[in-house]
Amino acid sequence: MRILFVGGTGNISRACTDACLALGWEVYHLNRGTRKEEVREGVITLTSDIHDLARVKELLKGLRFDAVVDWIVFKEEDAKRDLDLFEGKTDQYVFISTASAYEKPPRSLPITESTPLKNPFWKYSQDKIACEKVFLDAFKSKGFPITIVRPSYTYGDGWIPSQFGSAEYTIAQRILSGKPIVVPGDGTNFWTLTHNSDFAKGLRGLLGNSGAIGEAFHITSDEAYSWDEIYRTLGRALGVEPQLIHIPSELIVDRYPDWTGNLLGDKSYTALFDNSKIKRFVPDFVCTTPFSRGLRSSLKWFERHPEKKVVNPETDKRLDALVEECITIRGR
Repeated sequence: MRILFVGGTGNISRACTDACLALGWEVYHLNRGTRKEEVREGVITLTSDIHDLARVKELLKGLRFDAVVDWIVFKEEDAKRDLDLFEGKTDQYVFISTASAYEKPPRSLPITESTPLKNPFWKYSQDKIACEKVFLDAFKSKGFPITIVRPSYTYGDGWIPSQFGSAEYTIAQRILSGKPIVVPGDGTNFWTLTHNSDFAKGLRGLLGNSGAIGEAFHITSDEAYSWDEIYRTLGRALGVEPQLIHIPSELIVDRYPDWTGNLLGDKSYTALFDNSKIKRFVPDFVCTTPFSRGLRSSLKWFERHPEKKVVNPETDKRLDALVEECITIRGR
């Protein structure tokens, strides 16, 4: 199998790269080459900005792939660009969409692939929905070999799941420092957490699978926790009992409107998924990394890379302000 990843060095795509290499597949990355520390041995790198169409077309000349996976298509114009670049050059094109595209708030659970796509709160999700339409229209009109994949919350080494940014150390440091942890809502809504190595098993099983053409899949764990329990699990891993303070999501986004999408468009609602479809198409798909173990692996990664223990000062300041306001209101 010859696979091309556009991107390939991110949180999810690096795990998928490893999964494909483990099978002896020929793996290409097309990216700007700015994250050399994430490049895996054995990967063939085509160095270019995807927006430099002339150079990309030159690099792709004479190449054909069993599957192309683009990790960095975010807008409708990106989707149209990829149709131009990859039509006739691959037997399968995988668009990485998002599970946040499913309707918010959800009318029923668990979420299936037939759950309507509608997110009135988050432009990111709306753009992904528009991209899906571009690809599906191309599939219906001219047989473009599209497969749509919708990841939900997927983490790995260097990621600490939270509702306020994960590729940083802010929430872990707040727990270690004894600062209150803001939990939007009452902390009881359940969230599905998927380790990137488990997601990779599902994606790998779809690559080269002709039955997946024209289909959409989410790939998630069957494991879900309340946000209160997620933060308590993090506290146990750090050896500190977290102090949780619950604040309505509506109040949070009223103070900080740029958090509307992330909260009202995603993490303020329970997200439970029916994975029967991916299991039907990829019978050996099974998640084997429980959150408690995956989280400890990530924390160990931070210990090996102390320079990555970055605290976002703006997020930290906002959370302090929210805590102070909530305490003041409740003290009246």
